[in-house]
Amino acid sequence: MEKLSWQTRIAKRRTARAVRIVVALLCFLTTQLVAQAITLSASLERETVTLGESVRLSIMFEGGQPQGTPSLPTIANLQIVYNGPSSQFSFVNGQTSSSITHNYTVTPRQPGNYTIPALTVEVGGQKLTTQPLHLTVLKPNALPPEAMASGTQPAFLRLQLPKTNLYFGEIIMGEYQLYLRDGIVGINQFQFTATPAEGLSVGKFIEGQRRRTQVGNIGYTVVPLYFVLTPVKTGPLSIGPVTANVVIELPPSGNRRRDSFFDAFFNSNERKQLALATDTINLQCLPLPEQNKPADFSGAVGNYTMTVNVGPTNVATGDPITVRVEITGRGALDAVKLPAQSAWENFKSYPPTANVEFSDQLGMQGRKIFEQIISPENADIKELPPFSFSFFDPETAQYRTLTHPDTPLVVRPGGHAPAPVVAATSHASNDTPPPQQDIVPIKTRLGNVRSAGSFIGTRKVFLALNVVPMLAFIGAIVWRKRTDALANNPRLRRQRQVAATIDAGLKRLETLAAQNTSDEFFAELVHLLQEKLGERLNCSASSITEAVIDEKLRPRGLPDTTLDELHALFQSCNLARYAPVKSSEELAGIIPRLTTALKQLEEVK
Repeated sequence: MEKLSWQTRIAKRRTARAVRIVVALLCFLTTQLVAQAITLSASLERETVTLGESVRLSIMFEGGQPQGTPSLPTIANLQIVYNGPSSQFSFVNGQTSSSITHNYTVTPRQPGNYTIPALTVEVGGQKLTTQPLHLTVLKPNALPPEAMASGTQPAFLRLQLPKTNLYFGEIIMGEYQLYLRDGIVGINQFQFTATPAEGLSVGKFIEGQRRRTQVGNIGYTVVPLYFVLTPVKTGPLSIGPVTANVVIELPPSGNRRRDSFFDAFFNSNERKQLALATDTINLQCLPLPEQNKPADFSGAVGNYTMTVNVGPTNVATGDPITVRVEITGRGALDAVKLPAQSAWENFKSYPPTANVEFSDQLGMQGRKIFEQIISPENADIKELPPFSFSFFDPETAQYRTLTHPDTPLVVRPGGHAPAPVVAATSHASNDTPPPQQDIVPIKTRLGNVRSAGSFIGTRKVFLALNVVPMLAFIGAIVWRKRTDALANNPRLRRQRQVAATIDAGLKRLETLAAQNTSDEFFAELVHLLQEKLGERLNCSASSITEAVIDEKLRPRGLPDTTLDELHALFQSCNLARYAPVKSSEELAGIIPRLTTALKQLEEVK
C-alpha cells in the first residue's frame, strides 16, 4: 500500500506539472493571437464622385480600439466632417469578435484627383497603419451636348452672368438656371451645398418666372434663380463651381396604369436624389480710373438721376433751410453718399439723413433720399450755390456729374424784435384808473333767494362715478390674474395663438382660391398644417415635415383616414410646386378637406 501511494503521488506531481505547462503555453498563445487579431482598415464608400456629392469614409478597428478619435490631416479642397462611431459584436461557434468603426463625411470643393494619406494609430501598444485612399472628383456637367439633348440627364444646373469684366463697386445680376426634364412630377429639398465666390459678395436668391425651353428634342422647364453679385476687391475673381442637391420625383416605373385618385392618397412616385453643379466662371475686376475723376466724387457707381428741392427760400439769418436731394437709378444705392459742397462756406451745415427705397426685390434699383439742414450765417447771401453729384457709369466707363442750378434766397437780418413803445399823451392823467378800495361795503339787501338743492352725496350720478373706479380696479385685477395664468401656461398660450393663426389663414385661403394664386395658396396651406401639428406635438412648427405623420402621429392612435388625408394634403403641396396651376374650383375644394383634418388633429393628446 505504501509503495502504491508513493507511485500515485509521483503521478499526480507529473500531471500537475504538465497542466501548468499547458496552461502557460495556452496563455502565451492566446496573448499572441489577441495581439495579432487587432487590425485597422480604411475605406471609401465610392472612389469616383461628381462635384456636389459627398462620400462616406470609414476607419474600422477589429479586436481593439484606440484611446481617442482618429484625426485626419487637412486636405486642400476637401471638407472632412466626423459623424461619430458605430460598434459591432458577434459570437459565432464559441468565438467572439468585436469591431468599432469611425465614420466621416468627405465633401469635395473642386474637381480633381485627391489622395487621403495613410493613417497611423497606436492600439494596445501596437502601431497600425492604413493604406492611402484615392478619390476622383469629376467635373460637373461632364456629359456632352448630344447626351443632354437625348434626355439622359433629368436635371442640371447652369450659371450665367451678363459680363465678366467689372468695375470696383459695380453690381450685376447673376442667374442660376435649374433645368428639369419633362416627365418630372415634382422636386423636393432643393438646396445649395456650396457657393464659393472668390472676391465677390453674393446676395439673396429670388425665384423668377419659369419658362419652357427645348434642348435638342427634349423639353425642359427652366426655374431661374436671380441674385446680385458685387466685387469686393480688384483683380482676378471667380465664382463656382456652385453645388446643390435636389430630390426629384419621377412617375412609377413599369406598365402600371396611373390612377389619379390612388396617387392622391398614396405617393407611388419614384424618388431620386441628384447632385448638381455649375462650371467655374472667372471674372476680372478693374479699379475705377483716376483720369477725369471729379473732385466731388464720393464713390457712387451706377446710373442715376437727381432731383433737388430747397425750402424755405425767405428766411432770416440762422433760420433752417431744408435741402432735399433724391438720387434715383440703378446701382449700389446703399453705398451712395452725399458729397460735401465746398461752395456752401457761408452756410452752417448739419449732418444729412438718408433713406433708401428699393423698387425691386434684389435691391438693384430704387431711390435714396437725403435731407440736410443748412442755415445762412449773414444777410448778404442772395442765393444757394449750385449742387453737384458725381458718379461713375460702368456701361460707358466714364464719370458723369449732375448739377442743380443755384437757388435764389431772401435772407433778412436776424435777432429779437424790440418791444413796442406807447407814446404818452396829454390826457394820460385822465386815463389812470382810480385806486381800488381795500374794504368792500356790506350789502344791505340779500338779493333773490333760491334753493340750494339736494346734497351731492345722494345724487345717482355721484354714486355711479364712485362705483366706476371700483369696477375698473376689480376688472384690472381679474385681467392681471388671467394674464399671469396665461403667461405661466405656454401651452395654452400657443393653442390660442395657433387657433387665431388658423382662423386668419382659412380666410386668406378663400381669398387666394378666388384669385387663383396657386403658389401662395399651397404655401399658406403648408404653413397652417405645420402650425397645427407643431402645437399638437409640442415642437417647432418650422421642423414639421410629412415624415412626422408616420413617426409621431400613427403611434398615438390617430385614425388611418386622418393620416391618409394629411399625407394627401402634403403631397398636393409638393406636387403643386411644379405641376400646372389648379383652377379656382379645385383650390376651393381643398379648403374643406383642410378644415376637417385640422379638427381631427384636436384628438391628438
